[in-house]
Amino acid sequence: MKLFKKEDTVMLLIDHQTGTLNFCANRPHEMIISRTRALAKLAKALNIPVVLTSSQEDQAQGPLLPELQELLPEAFANRVKRAGITNAWADENYKSAVLKAANGRKNVIMAGLTNDVCIVWPAISLREEGFDVQVVIDAGGSPTQIADDIAQQTWESKGVRTTTFNQLISELVHNWATEDGQKTLPIIFEEIMSKVGQFA
Repeated sequence: MKLFKKEDTVMLLIDHQTGTLNFCANRPHEMIISRTRALAKLAKALNIPVVLTSSQEDQAQGPLLPELQELLPEAFANRVKRAGITNAWADENYKSAVLKAANGRKNVIMAGLTNDVCIVWPAISLREEGFDVQVVIDAGGSPTQIADDIAQQTWESKGVRTTTFNQLISELVHNWATEDGQKTLPIIFEEIMSKVGQFA
């Protein structure tokens, strides 16, 4: 297994929308929002490029979470607004934006809503295009646990890794005593440690 480093990684946050959040019932919404904020803060702290995308913002899916606009204003302004394509990678505007942001980087961190529709297909497509992909499963969810489990099994069968925020940050930083460690420790305390025991 190749470990991800900040220098060779791009982050894709897909459809973290206020309405789509309501389609996720298998984990607390507060957990999804917390982990999404944590990913945005992590990318900002480590200078990891981020591409945001949304689907049909003017319909039930609604706008992206306001936290993303606050934390990643440039990525928010440049977000790719899809017309309804479920596999974001099949949207040419999105694909172009990802390739531009990646600029040769071959490691992809992904999270979004929902895992069983909006994450599983682009994760597999990116893997088939030669990227190494990790899905941060606790920064997303599905309508049921069965749906989440099947999505995970499907993407893992195609070589996509499943991770959690804690596991991911320890992989990228690997030493809390470093400059990067000191930059990211506050994120862990603010978004993870302060919420221990709040989510099942």
